Parts: sequence; structure tokens; C-alpha cells
Amino acid sequence: MKRAASIEALLEKSNVTFAELKRAYEASLHEKNVRGDLKVDIKNIFENLRSCLDYLAHDIFETCCASSVKPDRLYFPIRPTMTEFNQAVSHYPGLQTTNKSVYDVLEAVQPYHDPWLDHFNKLNNENKHQDLVEQTRTESRHVTVSSGGGSVSWGPGVTFGGGVRINGVPIDPRTQLPVPNNQVRTEIVVWVDFLFKENGLSVLPFIEQSLKKIEQIFRDLQKHI
Repeated sequence: MKRAASIEALLEKSNVTFAELKRAYEASLHEKNVRGDLKVDIKNIFENLRSCLDYLAHDIFETCCASSVKPDRLYFPIRPTMTEFNQAVSHYPGLQTTNKSVYDVLEAVQPYHDPWLDHFNKLNNENKHQDLVEQTRTESRHVTVSSGGGSVSWGPGVTFGGGVRINGVPIDPRTQLPVPNNQVRTEIVVWVDFLFKENGLSVLPFIEQSLKKIEQIFRDLQKHI
């Protein structure tokens, strides 16, 4: 694999940037907006990871389709259906018959098997048309009511009507909390997060997932090209 060193360098750089990003990002969760420099870091991580995929595309062609003329533009295939995927793989003449292992790795990561790659691709495409990917701040309240050795917890989406009791204490439908009492202890935790506006996914976990997925694709293909 001719471009393995370049891919390794991009992965290492992306992981270092992500470690620094996590520290600064978590410190900014209580701000209304994500700092501009953090958005730049996120954009750069995605661009580096996309470059890893495109380097892989060129190595696959040069190793598995060496007797064919390389297209002017060659991208890592990402398609929503198997039919469209096989059409995209036609840019790699004979791949399915001459190197089935590489074909299988590419096919296994397609969005119709794992939606992650589609989300990743769309965020990269958004970055091409916007200055930076947009993120929205969200808060969710989690309540825990405890008494003695037991506790009951609930989060967003849970709504109590009249007459509900938790550990023997009535819930006030207006506040969705136990009425003031000395029988139970009520703990309220507000979780703050930033989500990608384009797909509603939590920013840091999605970046971490992308780092792991791209590296796994690289390792799986490295065995065969």
C-alpha cells in the first residue's frame, strides 16, 4: 500500500486534534455556541478522515486494477443501495472477481449496512458548501428519586399525569417532580450537549466513532492491498 504512511499520519494527526478538542469542547458545553476555533478543528478532522478514504481508493485502483486507465476523479465508493454501490465499483474494473476480499470490505461498510458512513459523507459535503458544520446546543433533564435502598430515575420523554406516586410520594404534574416532602431525596441532573444540526447526532461521540471506523476500514483493506 503506497499511501499507508500518509494515511497513518492523517489518523495520528486526527486523534491528537480530537484529544485536544475534547478537553476544550467539554469546557465550553455551558456556553450557548461552540467556539469558532473548535468548529475549525472539527472540520479539519473530517477533512483528514475523508482524505484517508480517498487515498485508499487510489491504492485499491493501482493495486487491483493496474491494467486499467484510472479515471480523472476517483473517490471511495459510498452509496445508499447495493445496486448503486455496484455501479460505483464499475470504476474499479474487475474488482469483484480479481480481489473479492477488497470488494467485500468496501461493500460491508456501505450505508445500507451501517448508516454511519452516510452521515459522515453528508457532513463532509456540507463542509464543502458552508464555512463550518453547524451545531445546536441541547439540554436534557434527568431526575432520580431515592428512598432507603431503592431509587427511580427518568429522563426526557417521560411525563406523569395526576395520581402518580414514586416511592409513596405523589408527583406534581406541573413540575413533574415529587411534591415537597421529607420522605425521599430528589436529584436533578441537567445534561448539556451539542448536536450536529444536519443529522441530530451528538458531536463528540460521532467524531470518536468516525475515527475508529476509518481506522478499521484502513486496517481491513491493508491486509489485501
